[in-house]
Amino acid sequence: MTTIQKRALFLLVGSQLLIMLGIGLVIPVEPYIKADMGLTAMDMGIMAALFAAVQFVASPIIGRLSDKFARTPLIAAGLLLFAISEAVFALGINHAFWLLNLARILGGLAAALSMPSITALASDMTSNANRARVIGWLSASFSGGIILGPGVGGVLANIHHALPFVGSAILGLIAFIVFITLMPAEDKLRVAHAPQQESVTQSTTPFWSLPLVMLLVLILVASFGLAALDNMFSLYLHDVRGFDLAEIAWFLVVNGILSLIFQVVFFDSLVTYLGELRLIRLSFIASVLAIIWILLAQSKWEVFIATLIVFVGFDIIRPAITTLLSHVNEGQQGLINGLNMSLTSIGNIVGPVLGGALLDINGNLPYAFVAVIMAISSILTFTVRFKPQAY
Repeated sequence: MTTIQKRALFLLVGSQLLIMLGIGLVIPVEPYIKADMGLTAMDMGIMAALFAAVQFVASPIIGRLSDKFARTPLIAAGLLLFAISEAVFALGINHAFWLLNLARILGGLAAALSMPSITALASDMTSNANRARVIGWLSASFSGGIILGPGVGGVLANIHHALPFVGSAILGLIAFIVFITLMPAEDKLRVAHAPQQESVTQSTTPFWSLPLVMLLVLILVASFGLAALDNMFSLYLHDVRGFDLAEIAWFLVVNGILSLIFQVVFFDSLVTYLGELRLIRLSFIASVLAIIWILLAQSKWEVFIATLIVFVGFDIIRPAITTLLSHVNEGQQGLINGLNMSLTSIGNIVGPVLGGALLDINGNLPYAFVAVIMAISSILTFTVRFKPQAY
């Protein structure tokens, strides 16, 4: 990659990490918002789902627009709207539940503006030889933000419940200014495409194909599982396992750091050695076994180790599927990544709502249900036959 492309990639990874951190900040504060405002777990699930609902509707539309026009203005707009949404959430804490819901709606639109365009732009400026590595970095920022966000939010929320969101709003504004100032022009990023890459584009192939559909289904399942576990995780630890806010925060920080190190350092090697599809299968199976371990665990250390396995499994599934998707149709990466984000959003809608409803019935039900869904999906991966066209 050229120096300009590396700078652009750094800005893209940083932007996505910031947005995903902002999404996760609310998770450790949920038990206290729930108690202070007299809400139910279902209310908290709906609040989380509003973000995903807006993202679901807007992502394919914005992804198609990014294919036809430019990607960087959409990313910049997403960063600015993200900062606004975090500020609105800070204002709403302990005062008005409708402001919290409004903030999540704005946050969903911010994610729809930026995230499909970020992945598509990264695909535009990479060759097939280094795409798995770049997608791995982007996915690390995606899942890393989800994992580290609750930990960072929990640490700051110990000082004041609104502090995580005030800090996130400030960082979002700084990121917006840095992005519009330092991001290179898109034509400078696309020029360096390797000549052979153009031959990969499936211009004469119908957009919809069985491999594309199957991969999108797996994205949906993985997103549902991660959303159900992640959004209910702090409530599960607090209400069922008796963890306090500080324990939850540090638990997630350490877990997130270890998980990120594994993904950034080993993902590319695992793809080279096993191939994306086999790696997806093994990750699904490992996640199922780890969730069962969480349900049977007797100590906090067991919960920690099992949760680390679950998060690492999810962190591998997503970039592996995204890498495969980037080879299905090179010419419509914006639309494909919009569909990717849309199905992720469906998982993020259903996961928190269903997880909250099950948690209201019994503390172990969300985990048991996700284990069953993931087990079915691990079997489904053995029916998929897909080989990227130009590796």
